[in-house]
Amino acid sequence: MIPTKTHLGIATFLDDSAATDAGIHIYPDGDLSTPERRSYRELRNSAQKKAHLLCASNTFVARKVVLIHFRSHWENILWFWAVVLANGIPVLSTPLVNNKEGRMSHFQHLYQLLLDPMVLTNEALAASDFFDNNVLSIINVEKLDVTQAKRRLSKNGGIESFYENAHDLAVKRSKIDIQSTVVHEDFVHSSNLFGESESQNSTPEPNENIFDQVHQIETFSPTCHITDGVEILMLTSGSSGKAKAVCLTYEQLHASVSGKCSALPVLSQTSLLNWIGLDHVASLVEIHLCAMFAQLDQIHVSAKALVAEPLNFLRLVSKHKVSRTFAPQFFLQKLVDTFDTTPTHDLSGISLPHLLYLNSGGEANNVDTCVRLTKHLICLGATASNIVVPGFDMTETCAGAIFNKQCPYVDVRARTEFTSLGTCMSGIEMRVSPTAEVNASDKENENAVKTGPLELRGPVVFNRYFNNEEATRDAFTSDGWFKTGDLAAIDATGRLSLVGRAKDLIIINGVKHIPHEIESAIETAQLPGISKSFVVCFAYRRSGSANEDIYVVYQHAYDPHDKIARHETLQSINRLVLMFAGARPRVLPLPCGRLEKSTLGKLSREKIRTALTRGEYKEQEELNNTIIHSYRQTTFSAPRDDTETTLMAVLLKLLDFGDLEMGIDTPILEVGVSSVDLIRLKSACEKAFNIADIPIIAIMTNTTIRTLASAIKEIQKKHQYQAKYNPVVTLQLNGSDTPLWLIHPGIGEILVFLGLVQYFQDRPIHTLRARGFNPGETPFASLTEILQTYHEAIKQKQPKGPYALAGYSYGSMLAFELSKVLEANGDEVRFLGSFNLPPHIKVRMRMLDWTAGVLHIAHFCGIITEKRSEELVDELRPLPQNEQVAKLLTESDQERCKDLALTQESLLNWVHVSWSLQKIGWEYDPSGSVSHMDVFYCQPLKVVAKTREEYRNTKLNHWQEFVRGDVVFHEVDGEHYTMIGPEHAPKFQKALKKALSARGI
Repeated sequence: MIPTKTHLGIATFLDDSAATDAGIHIYPDGDLSTPERRSYRELRNSAQKKAHLLCASNTFVARKVVLIHFRSHWENILWFWAVVLANGIPVLSTPLVNNKEGRMSHFQHLYQLLLDPMVLTNEALAASDFFDNNVLSIINVEKLDVTQAKRRLSKNGGIESFYENAHDLAVKRSKIDIQSTVVHEDFVHSSNLFGESESQNSTPEPNENIFDQVHQIETFSPTCHITDGVEILMLTSGSSGKAKAVCLTYEQLHASVSGKCSALPVLSQTSLLNWIGLDHVASLVEIHLCAMFAQLDQIHVSAKALVAEPLNFLRLVSKHKVSRTFAPQFFLQKLVDTFDTTPTHDLSGISLPHLLYLNSGGEANNVDTCVRLTKHLICLGATASNIVVPGFDMTETCAGAIFNKQCPYVDVRARTEFTSLGTCMSGIEMRVSPTAEVNASDKENENAVKTGPLELRGPVVFNRYFNNEEATRDAFTSDGWFKTGDLAAIDATGRLSLVGRAKDLIIINGVKHIPHEIESAIETAQLPGISKSFVVCFAYRRSGSANEDIYVVYQHAYDPHDKIARHETLQSINRLVLMFAGARPRVLPLPCGRLEKSTLGKLSREKIRTALTRGEYKEQEELNNTIIHSYRQTTFSAPRDDTETTLMAVLLKLLDFGDLEMGIDTPILEVGVSSVDLIRLKSACEKAFNIADIPIIAIMTNTTIRTLASAIKEIQKKHQYQAKYNPVVTLQLNGSDTPLWLIHPGIGEILVFLGLVQYFQDRPIHTLRARGFNPGETPFASLTEILQTYHEAIKQKQPKGPYALAGYSYGSMLAFELSKVLEANGDEVRFLGSFNLPPHIKVRMRMLDWTAGVLHIAHFCGIITEKRSEELVDELRPLPQNEQVAKLLTESDQERCKDLALTQESLLNWVHVSWSLQKIGWEYDPSGSVSHMDVFYCQPLKVVAKTREEYRNTKLNHWQEFVRGDVVFHEVDGEHYTMIGPEHAPKFQKALKKALSARGI
């Protein structure tokens, strides 16, 4: 039964729980066999003894800030309560950095911030953690002299006389009379005060309350005014600079704990599990105090015991009937990875029917991870389908206060990559700052939500920082809302989603980028040279530079002197970031141990950026530059003539590669370019070499400076690029995995696939491009001609299977037919993908005339909007084809047309190629069958279906009639024209990779 009384004073949590049989189970480091158990009554008795020792020491005075610094859970818990009972103000010490300069700076900061705090620690830590300290007052608790304490008490009139002012101060703070004081009501005058013999279960007599005695006591007057109402202090992580101390009051703590227990109710006879230090607010409030409040057992274990072996986490949850615990995203992913690789028999004995809440916060939660983990936990007996509970927590809000209790299904329906954070529990309100506005691009959308600074208020929210009026002033709006520093959106249902930290946004060429999205893109790529979860990205301005760069720091997983691995990792990161943000990053690999994580496994961007600015990584920067330069000197070939030199200069300037050293054999596509980049390169080369036209196919098929220079020389010599038609355009040459063949959509062009290339670095990517784009080529006239040409090209490039084919839109039909041809010839097609096309297309193809075709291409290229393309149909149709194209171009985005090098002649030719393919589709009826298929679908065209569900159930489902085995459907983001575009490619590639992996390819 949850208690309801609300005495003022944090000791009431200990007091009330001591009246029950519940307690604390603590596993010693390295031993998960048998925990040490102490009841809350035993904890209170032990804490009272320590409190008396503190009060009797020469250094302690009431209301003084006491920094508690221990490694074990028990010592931290024991001395935390000892300080509370002694009427001090406890603050849990956060982990110290490994370098001397950082520690000294931290000590000096704490000395000033906490007003010369008293530091409690043990002998070993005093020697190891504070050996270079010269500012803080360190007290070795093992040397608190009992004999000296007795003499001091005797000299001052006995133990009874020692607490007069402590009592008066407590009464003043609590504003209650002595009879209702519960903070110290069980302090007793007996020999047991100094640890002498007494039963651990003995209960002090209430009539021996030491506060009934009156005498003089020392007080810490310098802080009396600043400590009013403060029960405890908690240090912030310092991720955004130096740590601040958050003042937590009893009222705030009680509102927080009661709110959590109401929002996430737990069952009696269960327990709560903690595996991080008490210095983290989630450990102290969400587990320790909540367990006391709910009168449940609490389990404490070290993080390293679980992170090293995630199955230990599940075993403890099962063993102790844990109903609530927490795990950040990195550990959720560890659990998923463990489930995926653990034999079923190793999970025997793990039963999770009592587990109701796996709270998660501190970093963005991946929806796919939550979905997969939920399924695994249900298989082990968990009864809740919403067991993973993402939330919003800060030290300033007493840990979690906003919870997503509908994860993952509400997030799956929303088709987001990261989960929402849910809605407010009682005791807190949230809003997006009234100054925020809807994005300009969303103003026409009546359902668009505002994105802006997140602000909070309520009993759960703190009201000031300790000894830092400026920070307090800056933290609140004029109308009293706490400014969290996060950018957020709140949807119509009241669910919170975070966009990022305002100060962390990276602005490149006026475009804002969110660091964690770039980090996620790099992590998702699973680059072998990067240690998992050790990537951090931030904005960094070099000395003397007017612009910010994207800076990526990672912990390398290769030997420090492995030049090849170091360079390949650099190139991979360059490609990913270039495609994601349109700018090449600065990259710094660091060895193991240089990137330190917080208690919850987070890397602090601000601390790493500060260390970079201070020159703490200078040695590693110089080593990295030396190794990379040495590698390039020995492997890169320099330009050999004027053409190659000019072409090199054009590339470096046009693609903004800065100081990137390219060789003439460096694959241009592999350094990260978009379709627009290739077209801009085409125009720049035409200008640099005074050539009227360089066909885009010449750029796409000659992907190094060496080969492109040769092609340019041929054009200069013959005044025309003459090459035999070859449908194969290789976008990614390297890799040991099975090649992936991507077949063009109905417009015949393959540039749309460029956005996927950088995500498949271990897999060759070949595309098939329609005939008719180049001078002298005639478009295809029949499906038979297409299939024969493409089949021959595939077999020439990849003689043996297994094969992996996928088509986009119209290309899905071609992929289906090609799979039939391959299988008929005895080849294995292990993967066949259809990107948003149903099997029956004849009716749709006949709906599109020449005018609809040209508008289709225009919309596909993004030179007009979908709305305008619908309006133009009737205006263009009566005009001759030449005039239709001319009028369309005048209506189009001129800058975009310039980027794409779209002229009346080129667009007219493009429409002719597309029109030939469309006419072939007029007579197409699917027949026969293939072994299996994966269908990727998104929001359909309006004329095809109104919703995804209708499209999936009435159109796409007919593929099952032409597949002998299984058809797997994958719902993805975006619309028909944008599903693999720049905005959606990062998520689409994940779905594609997952499908390929499921097919064993």
